[in-house]
Amino acid sequence: MLDPAKFDHVDKSPDPFHSSPSDFRNGRLDTAVKQRGTSMEDRKNRSHSMREGLSRRNVLELGALGLAATMLPGAAFAAGKKLKVAAIFATPIEEPWDNQIHVALQKAQKELGIEYKWSEKVQTADFSRVMREYAQGGYQLVLGDAFAAERESRRTAKQFPKTAWLFGSGAGPAEPNFGVFDNWIHEPAYLSGMIAGKMSKSGTVGAVAAMGIPEVNRLVNAFFAGAKEVNPNVKKKVAFIGSFFDPPKAKEAAVAQIDAGVDVIYAERFGVIEAAVEKKIFAISNMSDQSSLGPDTVITGPVWDMYPTVEQAIKLVKAGVYTAQDYGDFSRMAKGGSYLAPFHKFDKTLPAEVKDLVEKKKAEILEGNFRVDVDENTPVSD
Repeated sequence: MLDPAKFDHVDKSPDPFHSSPSDFRNGRLDTAVKQRGTSMEDRKNRSHSMREGLSRRNVLELGALGLAATMLPGAAFAAGKKLKVAAIFATPIEEPWDNQIHVALQKAQKELGIEYKWSEKVQTADFSRVMREYAQGGYQLVLGDAFAAERESRRTAKQFPKTAWLFGSGAGPAEPNFGVFDNWIHEPAYLSGMIAGKMSKSGTVGAVAAMGIPEVNRLVNAFFAGAKEVNPNVKKKVAFIGSFFDPPKAKEAAVAQIDAGVDVIYAERFGVIEAAVEKKIFAISNMSDQSSLGPDTVITGPVWDMYPTVEQAIKLVKAGVYTAQDYGDFSRMAKGGSYLAPFHKFDKTLPAEVKDLVEKKKAEILEGNFRVDVDENTPVSD
């Protein structure tokens, strides 16, 4: 039976500056470094395409072809019954990556009528136990963050073939029921870099990030590549704080960069924007719209919207046809899974030339005429 004490209520409002231990995502790093070197294209080659949404015709055709045996066992979800969805997070919910999943599931709770429970700060040693408790508690779909428990999560998922599992992962999906995703937001990160390159007066842009692992590197590299497109002579500075959540350390690294000449900085982690506000330079946020942290400082930033991924998974589970897939495509701009945060105050002050350049590049990305390279090598300062 589920132990209610282990789960928080969905109406808890996360505070980005909540004082929490600095070991967020501890245990994930080793796995991430070893397993997250696969690019999106590599993953696509290993898994089925998820480009097309589910339709009645798709379901009927699959049934006619006798492919039901490869799908998640069980009939389509009973009409009028709430789907039970759970999430397992390795970090406190304030940490940006897991928080975006949580926000998407809260939205699904309101718009799709699901029942939603979640667990945070789940250590690797406890991961399988929490998975089992949710499965045994009747939850049909379980999402979360499995980077620190890749083997454990896959092994446990096989024991519950009637439960649909969908986890952030550095490896591929596992039959019959273990799907994966990741935050492929390098496209809006590139657009943010273009803005930074144009807005920098010193000719030096910076980035303060968590650590040099693929999921972080591809964002920072895309940001610098965008800046380079509009300003070939731009210089870059990068610093890694060695943690996924340490605002004081991130702020300290940001101040050092600003003192060294950076006048537009990519706040890949919390704490950087605070430094930018105090030093009166521009900042680019990350993962969510963080304009409220510095309305006169934060121009924009890449936003990860997990809702398209969540919505697709829920549709498939309800139809009884959820399969082990790489759902990463739903984090792309073309799927609505990532975008550039609104300019807010900067909508009136950002030069028209800059906005036009960004809009043109955005259109090229959405039309498939421009591809932002996925560069997961660790960036270095000039």
